[in-house]
Amino acid sequence: MVVVRCCGLLLLAVGVWCSGSEQELNSQRKSDERKKTIIDDSDTPTTNSEFSSSNSRKTSTSDDDVILAHESWQQSLERESASSSGDFRPPDNIVSFTADDAVVRPPPSSSNQEDELESVISGEPEESPAERERRERYEKLAKSIRYPGFVQPYRTDAWHEMLELAESGYPPAEITVAWAKLLGVFTRQNIPEAARIFQKYANEGIPDAQMGLGFLYATGTEKHSSQSKALLLYTFAAFGGSEWGQMALGYRYFAGIGVAASCEKALDYYRRAAASVASEVSFSGGTSVQRVRLQDEQEGGGYSGIQDNDLIEYYQLLAGKGDVQAQVGLGQLHYQGGRGIPRDPHQALHYFLQAAESGNAVAMAFLGKMYLEGNEEVTASNETALKYFKKASALNNPVGQSGLGLMYLFGKGVEKDTKKAYEYFSKAADQSWVDGQLWIGNMYYNGWEVPRDYKMASKYYNLASQSGHVLAFYNLADMHATGTGVLRSCPTAVEFFKNVAERGKWGNLLMEAHHQYKMGLYDEALLKYLLLAELGFEVAQSNAAFILDRKDSEVYDPEEMWKRALVYWSRAAAQGYSNARVRLGDYYYYGWGTSVDYEQAASHYRIASEQQNNPQAMFNLGYMHELGLGMKQDIHLAKRFYDMAADTSADAKVPVYLALTKLAVLFAWKNVEEFKLIIGIDTWETLELYGDIYLMSLLMFLIGYLLVFRRGPPTQANNRQHGGARHHEAAARPGAAARPPTAAPRTAASTRVPATSSSSISSQAATSNSTSPSAAAATQSSTAVSSSSLAAAASPSSASTVNSSALSSSSITPTAASSSVAAASNSAAAAASPSIAAAIKEGGGGEKSSSSEASIKKTGGSGESASSKKED
Repeated sequence: MVVVRCCGLLLLAVGVWCSGSEQELNSQRKSDERKKTIIDDSDTPTTNSEFSSSNSRKTSTSDDDVILAHESWQQSLERESASSSGDFRPPDNIVSFTADDAVVRPPPSSSNQEDELESVISGEPEESPAERERRERYEKLAKSIRYPGFVQPYRTDAWHEMLELAESGYPPAEITVAWAKLLGVFTRQNIPEAARIFQKYANEGIPDAQMGLGFLYATGTEKHSSQSKALLLYTFAAFGGSEWGQMALGYRYFAGIGVAASCEKALDYYRRAAASVASEVSFSGGTSVQRVRLQDEQEGGGYSGIQDNDLIEYYQLLAGKGDVQAQVGLGQLHYQGGRGIPRDPHQALHYFLQAAESGNAVAMAFLGKMYLEGNEEVTASNETALKYFKKASALNNPVGQSGLGLMYLFGKGVEKDTKKAYEYFSKAADQSWVDGQLWIGNMYYNGWEVPRDYKMASKYYNLASQSGHVLAFYNLADMHATGTGVLRSCPTAVEFFKNVAERGKWGNLLMEAHHQYKMGLYDEALLKYLLLAELGFEVAQSNAAFILDRKDSEVYDPEEMWKRALVYWSRAAAQGYSNARVRLGDYYYYGWGTSVDYEQAASHYRIASEQQNNPQAMFNLGYMHELGLGMKQDIHLAKRFYDMAADTSADAKVPVYLALTKLAVLFAWKNVEEFKLIIGIDTWETLELYGDIYLMSLLMFLIGYLLVFRRGPPTQANNRQHGGARHHEAAARPGAAARPPTAAPRTAASTRVPATSSSSISSQAATSNSTSPSAAAATQSSTAVSSSSLAAAASPSSASTVNSSALSSSSITPTAASSSVAAASNSAAAAASPSIAAAIKEGGGGEKSSSSEASIKKTGGSGESASSKKED
C-alpha cells in the first residue's frame, strides 16, 4: 500500500515538471514569434484607419504608468499567432543619416552672442530691430499696468500708448486690450471682440490668449460651456508660463473640479505661481489685498471698515495743515497700496519728506526703505538709505533697526557684518516688527551667525506670517512642502502657496470690482469676480454668486442665473465660508436652480451649524425639526436649536422669541390632540356639539363669581350709621341711668386741655402695651371703654371726654393695666352725671373731666354735632 502511494506521488511530480517545461517552451516560442512578426510588420504600411483606431489611453498604478491595450493590439497578436514561423529578414529599405543632413547655422557674433545663443536653443527666430523696439516699448508700458486690463488711474497716458501699440499689430498689446474689453476697464465692455482676439492668438500658442479663451469656455461666456476645453487651454497656458493658468489649474486639482483631486499636482502649480509672486516682493513686503464680501456688507449695512474717499480726503486735509501722523499714514498707504488706493511712490515720497522734516522716526525709516530699493521716483542710494536708517534707529524705531540689519547683512554701503545684522534684527523683532522677525527666521534657516535651527526659523516665520508678510508665508509653505523642520504636509503647503499666489498684483481686481459694483456697473464687476473665482479666490466666488443670485447682471440669461449661482455658492462653501453654506442649503430647500431636496438642505445647515456655529443655520434646523421637513419632527429638538441660535447671536433673539411662542402654541395644540385620544372620540364629538352652551355656562359662572366676591370701599354715611348705633347702645346701659348727676367744678386749666379722640386712645394704648400679654389685654379693655365714653359724650347731658393720658401712662404690669381700666370706667361715669364726675375728681381725675365739659360747651351744647366733628 505504501509502495503504491509513493509511485503515485512520483508520477504526479513528473507530470507537473513536464507541464511546466512545456508552458515555458510555449511562452518562449510565442515571444520569438512575436518579435519576428513585429519586425516583419515594420515594412508593411499602416492605413489611416488603423491609426485612428489605435488611440490608446494611459493610466497608472501610481498615477499614469499603466498602459491600457487597445483592440488593435489584440488583432496584431492574433495575426502573429496565425503567421508561420520563419527566419529573420531585415527591411528592404534602410534610411540612414549622414553629415550632409545636419543643419549648420552661422556662428554667433561677439556683440549679441548670448541673445542669439538663447534664440538657437529655444528655436525662436532672431528678433528684428523693429520688433525689439516694440517689445521694449510694451515692457515699459507694462510697468504702469498692474495686470492685463487694469491701468493705474494717474497713468492713463499709458493706456493710450497701449492702444496705439495694439493697433500696430503687436500681439501682447492686442491681448492686453482684449482683457480690458472683457473686464470693461478704460473702455466699454465688448465681450465678443475680446473673444475674437483670444481665439486668434490662442491658435498661435500665446499663453495669455489661451488663458482668456479657457476662461470663456469655463464660464460659458460667449462660448458654449466646456470644462474639457477650458482644462486643456488652462494647461497650455500654465506650461507657457501664465501665472493665471497655473493658479487656475492648481485650484482645480486642489478642489477636484473637472479632474481627480490631486494635492501633489495642486502643490506643483501653486508653487510656480507663488514663486513668481515672491520674486516680485521687495523690502516693503508687498501690497495688501482687501477682501470685501458683498453679502456680509449688505447684512452689516456698511463698508466693513474699508476707507472711502471722504475719509482719505479728511486725512489729506489734516496732512496739509501739518498733522505728522496723517502725513505718515498717507505715505504708508501710497507706498504699499491697498484700500482702493494704487501704489504711488511719488505721493509716498512727498508725505514722508514732510513728516521727516518734523523729526518723525517712522517717516525717516520708510525714506530709507525707498532709497534702499529704488523706484521710478528715486534712484537707489545706499548712502542716503544708511543716513535715514541711522536717524530712525537712534530714535529706537524698529523699521530703521531692521533696515540697518539688512544693510549689514548684505554689505550695502557698509562692511558686511552678520553679527551686527543679527543684533539689529533682534532689536526689531523684540518690538514685534515683521521685517525683523522675517530676517531672524532667515538667519536661523540658513545658519548665518547662529547655528542652523529649523524650529526657531519656523517660529519666527509664523510670527511674521501673523502680520501678513508674503515671504513668511512662502517660506512656511516651502518648509511644509519639503518637510524641513516640520512634519511634511501637502495640504498645509498648498494652503500657504495659495495664500501667496492670491497676494499678487492681480489681487487689486477685488477692490476694482467692488468699486464698480457700488457704481452700478454690475456686468463689469461680475466678469472680474468670475475671473478671480476661476483662480480660486473664495471672496470672488461668493461675490459672483451674490450678483447672480440677485440677477443684477445682464451678461447671462436670467433663467440660468440661479444655476450659475449654485455652482459658485458650492465652491465658496467648500472653502469654508459659512454664509455660502447656508445659502446653499436655501437653494436646495426652495428649489432654486435645482430640485427641492430637504435632506440635502438639512445636511448643509447641519455642516454650517456644527462646524462653523452659524446662527442662521441653527434657526433653520429648528424650523425643519418643527415641521418635520427632511428629518423627523421633534418639537424638543426644534426648541434646542432655537435656543442655540439665540445664545450664538444677539440678533436672533427676537425671531427666536416669536418662533418659541409659535412652538408653545403648537405644543399646546398637540396636547389637546392627545387629550382627545384619551377621552375618546364620542366624548370629544359631544363636547364639540354643545361647545357654545359650555362656554356660556363658564362665562356666567365667572360673572357671578365677580359679583358675589367683589366689595366696594366704605363711605362716610355707613360710618355715621355705625356710630349712631353705638351711641344708642351706650345710652341704653342701665348703669349710667342709675347714678345720680353731680356737678363738676370748672377750673381755668381744664379749659385748655384738648379733647382726645377714640382713635388716638386706641393707638396710644397699642403702642404702650405691645410688649406684654397683660398689656395687650388692658389695651383691648381700654379700647372698649373709650368707645363707650365716645357714645356717652354724644348725649346732651355728657360734659367731658375721656382723657387719653390716663391710658397712655399705663404700665406694662397687670396692676397698671387694671388701674387704667378703672380710670377709663370712672371717665365714662363722669360723662354720665355731675356727681360721678365729682367723685372722679377726688380720686385724681376731676381736672380732666372739667376739660371734657369745657370742650362740650365750645361746641354749643350739642353732643351730636361734636360727635360728628370727631368722626370727621
